[in-house]
Amino acid sequence: MNWIILNSQSQLDSILTSNETTVIFKHSTRCPVSSMAKRSLEFDKDLPPEGAKFYYLDLIANRDISNKIAETWSIRHESPQIIIVKGKDSLYDASHSDIEMQDIIKYL
Repeated sequence: MNWIILNSQSQLDSILTSNETTVIFKHSTRCPVSSMAKRSLEFDKDLPPEGAKFYYLDLIANRDISNKIAETWSIRHESPQIIIVKGKDSLYDASHSDIEMQDIIKYL
């Protein structure tokens, strides 16, 4: 999986102004459920189309960015969580055991 580390407000601003469909995975490094969700996504890493952008947010280290994501796209914070956005539009979100690559690729 080619994760793009999301750790700055400028990256979030770029996602917001982009017309590309982007996947954001909010991961708690302290949570075993979050680790299982991450492993599941990585297991199915060959399913997304080439060039799909998957951002990885360590929400323990970057709680401010996590809060900004919730506020910007009006999505309740959860962890683990997948959020698919296209610019200012939120297309899909899922958390915990509902995180499945099969569901994600429908939006890519």
